[in-house]
Amino acid sequence: MTAPERLTVRGPEDILGFIPHSLGYWPASSLVAMTLHGTTLGATLRLDLPTPAGQAAPFGFADAVRRYLESDQDADGALLAVFTSDAGMVPPSAYDLLISTVQCSLEQAGMPVRAAWFVGDVYWRDALCSDGSCCPMPGRPVQEIRDSMLNAEMVYRGSSVGPAPRSGSVPEAPVPAMHLAAVREAQAGWEEELGGLSRSRAQFSAVLGFWQTLLDRTPPVAWLPDIERDAFLRATLLVPTWRDAVMVMAAAGRNAAEAGAEQFKVFADGDGAGGADESVVSLPVLPPVEIPHRASAAGKPGAAAAEEAGGRAPALGPPRRTGNGAPLRPVPAGSGTPVGPGPVPAGYGEVLMGVAPNVPDWEGLDALDRILGNLAVLGGQAAAAALTMRGWVAWCRGRGSYAAAHLGQALELDPDYRLAELLLDLVGRGTLCGWAARKETAWQKFGEDTAG
Repeated sequence: MTAPERLTVRGPEDILGFIPHSLGYWPASSLVAMTLHGTTLGATLRLDLPTPAGQAAPFGFADAVRRYLESDQDADGALLAVFTSDAGMVPPSAYDLLISTVQCSLEQAGMPVRAAWFVGDVYWRDALCSDGSCCPMPGRPVQEIRDSMLNAEMVYRGSSVGPAPRSGSVPEAPVPAMHLAAVREAQAGWEEELGGLSRSRAQFSAVLGFWQTLLDRTPPVAWLPDIERDAFLRATLLVPTWRDAVMVMAAAGRNAAEAGAEQFKVFADGDGAGGADESVVSLPVLPPVEIPHRASAAGKPGAAAAEEAGGRAPALGPPRRTGNGAPLRPVPAGSGTPVGPGPVPAGYGEVLMGVAPNVPDWEGLDALDRILGNLAVLGGQAAAAALTMRGWVAWCRGRGSYAAAHLGQALELDPDYRLAELLLDLVGRGTLCGWAARKETAWQKFGEDTAG
């Protein structure tokens, strides 16, 4: 889509209509907070409303809101919206104390709340207005939000509001049963062929090269059914070393993936089965595509609205193209180390926590997420791996609800999947990915210019 002009907020209906587009869904039982830079919207945060016990002592909740929003260091104000039921917004509301406590906390942090609203099932109203003459009960129709000018403009420009993410439902395969059976049969064959090669440097390089070819194709590319390709990709996800390397490569480039594998000494030193000199298994043939490839897969900056983090709010301008430091030097296939002088590739731990590189390759992560979504619907243990990786990408984007949903689905398929358990613990404790916590590096859903 071409870069449109900045959207104009004409009233509270526009702001409230923007929130579902920012999150990707209409929130329920949630507090949504948005930072302000003057009259421009900044970061977006969504948190589940506290339990009745938490409502009675909301100070911890208010502190959590403040800590998240403080990551937007340029913020000079905030907006609040409590999405609840119509019964929950009738004064005196059970959430009045919650709003006032959050107000005090943000005021002390230099982000005074300029407006707050209740949004119910059918009605919405100003949460800070007690004058019945201007704010009569039961409020104004929610349909005004859905019919707002900004909501219409967002839809016209291609944004959509989907269902809320749910962690308790594993996605069903929208594929014919015969195709599903064929992929799983082919996957079993690939697993047998690749068995014992997890410590082969040459096979590691070949696997990364195959994934890199798919990641580097200009998105979005239609994902047409391909039995051997999908079976091979799913088989590679069952090898933790290759799975982790694909995640690191998508975010930080192939240098980082290969150097990290060397650092962890995952390769065998001798000849023979799994050894460094063993020939690789022949890979599936990818059909040619008559489209330009991405200009570069390394260091692509980006940013976007964080759902449950302190990242930039969604916007509609073109992606930012700031620098990401000096690029890494080319690496010969399988060498595992950079050639010549250049920055040291980020370690696996730094990449997986969003600490390095300074700005990840958001286009690479977006491409990875699309591929994993197509692999996950085929079910099985490979789907648990794909969903876990999607959960990590969502966490990197600052979208905690989507991260929790993907990780919960992965654990439903495989309750002992360790990486999913670890990541879900991070999400549950409210830990922010390093990239999502910095507005200059956070993923941007719509581009750079923010609605104002």
